[in-house]
Formats: sequence, structure tokens, C-alpha cells
Amino acid sequence: MNIAQGKKIYFISDLHLGTPNAVASREREEKFVQWMKMAIEDAAEIFIVGDLFDFWHEYKTVVPKGFIRAQAAIADAADKGIKVSLFTGNHDMWQKNYFAEELGVEIFHEPVERIWNEKKFFVGHGDGLGPGDHGYKFIKKVFRNPLCQFLFRWLHPDIGMKIANYFSYKSRFANGAIPTETFLGEDREWLIQYIKSEVLPKQQFDYFIFGHRHLPIEQQIGSSLYINLGDWISYFSYAVFDGTKLELKYFKDSH
Repeated sequence: MNIAQGKKIYFISDLHLGTPNAVASREREEKFVQWMKMAIEDAAEIFIVGDLFDFWHEYKTVVPKGFIRAQAAIADAADKGIKVSLFTGNHDMWQKNYFAEELGVEIFHEPVERIWNEKKFFVGHGDGLGPGDHGYKFIKKVFRNPLCQFLFRWLHPDIGMKIANYFSYKSRFANGAIPTETFLGEDREWLIQYIKSEVLPKQQFDYFIFGHRHLPIEQQIGSSLYINLGDWISYFSYAVFDGTKLELKYFKDSH
């Protein structure tokens, strides 16, 4: 499809709302609301590419409390006719139909392919792709197993959320420390290895967009550009496609 003149496609990832504490999470949430207001002004579509929450689990009739401002901002975009796509990440993979039914967004659990203005995009959160990370790949299979999800739902929500939040807070971001990660080079970056060994030999793309890595990256891979969206813990980074080029940017709110 062609993007209308003056319209843009926005991509954002890894807000991890809920960590490391309520105060820091609320500040980040308010910044996200400001970003959504900015994006709504000229967005054709908005992609939230995984880990919007540090943990999210939907019971049949119960969802986690909080984050209402972020949800309202997403609903406002959808109500204005802007298509919003929400990817599940490794921290919030247990999303079901709440956001689709209540906020009007489309949910994706796997990477998707898109074509805008004759440019081919490959978009996904990035967890579990490429070589290595075998421990997480096993855990992901367990977490996505319907039986495991069914059994977890038998826990009272207060108990289930307490257990989940405990493990969430044990993650590397739970202490609020600024990541010291640096680009490791093409041979050691799993997502780049995934692009080079598993995707490009089968099909060419102009752009690859992932999250998960928590480090803003722009890397040329042959004729393709790989962008990692970074995160909203340390970098407040995002990407924009204006119909001609894709750029990695950094948000500064109006406050």
C-alpha cells in the first residue's frame, strides 16, 4: 500500500511499564502518552513492537490494574482511525483479546511482513530468533503452551500476579540500572545472524525492525537496513518511516 502524502508509520518498543517501581513507571507512561499525542498528528499507522508491559497476563475476565493512561492513549489513536498494531514480547506474551476488543488494536504474536511505498518491511519483537538463547527458547515454549496457561489461570489473580511480578522484578531491568550494552558486531548479534542466515537467503527486504535488544541500532546488512528500536528505560528511542526513508529518533517531550 502507499502511504498518504504527509503521513508516517511509527514504531516503538520495550517500555516495560511496571518496572522498576510505580513512580518511575508512571513517569515513563506519561512520556509515552506525550509521544502518542505527537505521533497521532501525522500517523498512518503505529506499531508497538513488544514488551509494552514488564508483565501482562489476561485471565478470562480479569486484566492487570494500572497503565490506564497508556491504554487511553492507544484507544484515542484507534478511535481517530489510526491503525495500531501491538506485538507481544517476552515479558507480555500472555495477551489475548482484551486490547483488540477494548482498544481496537490488532495483536501479533509473530513477526509480520509489510510493503509501504514499494519498500518491504520485516517487523517483530525479536525474542527467540537467531542462534543461541536456548534457555529462553525453552521457557517461551513452556509459557506459550496452552496447558501451562490454563493451569496458571487457576491461580487467584492476586497470587498469580504476585508470582509473576516477583520474577519480573528479578530481571536485569528491575533495579533501574542503565544498561551498559554495546553493539557486539555482526557476528555476535543474534538478530543480525537471524537476518543474514534465515531470512535474506529466502527473501529480500528493505528494512528489518526489531525490539528486544534494548539498544538503539542502525546497521546496514547488504542492501537492507536493520533498526533496533532500543527501549524506553534508557533511550526513549523510536523509528519513523515517512514514505521515503526509515529513521531512528529519540523523543523529548514538551515538559
